[in-house]
Amino acid sequence: MRPRTLAVFDRLDLLEWRLCRRFARLSLYAPWLATLRLASRVGDWPVWVALIAAQPLLQPEAGFTYLLQYAATGLIAILIYRLIKTRLCRERPFITFVNVIQCGEPARDRYSFPSGHTMHAVMFCVMTAAHAPWLLPLLVPLAVLIALSRVGLGLHYISDVAAGAAIGYVFGLASLTLAG
Repeated sequence: MRPRTLAVFDRLDLLEWRLCRRFARLSLYAPWLATLRLASRVGDWPVWVALIAAQPLLQPEAGFTYLLQYAATGLIAILIYRLIKTRLCRERPFITFVNVIQCGEPARDRYSFPSGHTMHAVMFCVMTAAHAPWLLPLLVPLAVLIALSRVGLGLHYISDVAAGAAIGYVFGLASLTLAG
């Protein structure tokens, strides 16, 4: 029996593993695997740090304020995300279904719920929609690809990605509301 694992996650695992396995099989195609790995690495931090740092250039009149807002929101989101992740302790698909779902990229930690990559992607898309909507045609496809990469690489279940997206959406809206 796995420590601190909630029964609801065990049921979700059983419902999701087939779909995750099918999606992860697409990673057998080298070009797709390379695309997923690149999206995952970009979603680690580089694109979001660049977006935060670029705020003064993107928005000369309020850019420094946005820089602080984006950075503070990102830090708070990480703290709460880590709290959730370390309390729920849902094993990653490649750990739960060893020899069925392959790990396509090294995991940063053992647990999968929620997807922090997806949380940040959605959170920064929501904030960017309010401040620089002209960037959304670039950021939204990237956010979708980052979310897909997490499942395709065997690192997350679909529900992990959905929860990460929901949490990111709430953080983005809360940040805009509090700063507004």
